[in-house]
Amino acid sequence: MNHIVLEIGLAIALIAMAGLLSAKLRFSVIPFYILIGMAVGPHSFELWHLDFRFIESAPLIDFMGRLGVLFLLFYLGLEFSVGRLIKSGRSIAFGGTIYIAINFTLGLAFGWLSGFPLQETLVVAGITTISSSAIVAKVLVDLKRTANPETEMILGIIMFEDVFLAVYISILSGLVLSGSTSVGGVVLSALIALVFMLAMLTLGRKAAPLLNKLLNIRSNELFALVVFSGLFLVSGFSETIHVAEAIGALLLGLVLAETEHMKRIEKLILPFRDFFGAVFFFSFGLTIDPTTLGGAVWLSIAAVIVTLIGNFTAGMLAGRSAGLSHKASVNIGFTIVSRGEFSIIMANLAKAGALMTIIQPFAALYVLILAILGPLLTKETKLLYRLLNKAFRFEKKSVGVANQSEG
Repeated sequence: MNHIVLEIGLAIALIAMAGLLSAKLRFSVIPFYILIGMAVGPHSFELWHLDFRFIESAPLIDFMGRLGVLFLLFYLGLEFSVGRLIKSGRSIAFGGTIYIAINFTLGLAFGWLSGFPLQETLVVAGITTISSSAIVAKVLVDLKRTANPETEMILGIIMFEDVFLAVYISILSGLVLSGSTSVGGVVLSALIALVFMLAMLTLGRKAAPLLNKLLNIRSNELFALVVFSGLFLVSGFSETIHVAEAIGALLLGLVLAETEHMKRIEKLILPFRDFFGAVFFFSFGLTIDPTTLGGAVWLSIAAVIVTLIGNFTAGMLAGRSAGLSHKASVNIGFTIVSRGEFSIIMANLAKAGALMTIIQPFAALYVLILAILGPLLTKETKLLYRLLNKAFRFEKKSVGVANQSEG
């Protein structure tokens, strides 16, 4: 196909068909978007002499997918509030440290036991440690869990992961690409990320009256232009200082959630969130080459098992340390189990550094499994909690602790 508009139209039609099929089967829509993307990606084959591969339009679809991540995280921030996040700051820092420590340690152990050299082991640990902000955000919104008490811990862990990612990528890129790294540069990157996040959170608490006046715009057109310009400028700026653009979108959403225009912004963003969010998961599927996955099956399955154990353990410890119920803690562990865009970034770093070729198919299959399994596990946390409660007898151990989560 040589016509970009036709390719984009066909892509949207395929995404719509995948959505309709998932609705009919009452199944999570995310796996359908990813799988249809894989089926028609640049690595797929011609069918009956018709080339359905999205080659010419792939860069544009990829950009639209990036917008989807921004809208997903921005909307999630709107559903939350800076006030709740700040109140839980100490428990979030502690919970985030627990989550990173457990999953990163397990990732290092997994890479070493799998026989990878040092650099490959460090990349594998990065792949298995960082959860997908986009998938987590969509699952929380779709399941209407944004008001749950454990959601602030989940958001806190996502932001904590981003600080870790900024530091870790700085170190790893130095080791993999140049063979050395600057301690001063790493420390500076971490400090910049922390200062930016704290500044945005402070803005959310102090600048609400000013933002209320700024956004008091009658024209819907001008209102949309102001909100969209803020979203892209803040997200773009955060990327320039090595904080993920998605985290910039999340932080701006948290800030604007403190204003009296929150509902109007939410209504404005909702259709963009749904449309571009669907395109993101489709574009993610386009990046996966199905023909390379076979050699990494057992390695990926083993990594998935390790990740499930690590996430469950970290979620329980983080949740209980914050005074949440066992049920809410189980929700934390399974909600953030999905892996996605950040794991692919780590795999691409391995490719740029000419590391072992198994890393990319391993990362692709590992991410695909957890991108499918994560939303399913999150949806079924009630059933999982009942099964785990029979095994570990949580309720007998938590007499007097209120059940703080229904979702």
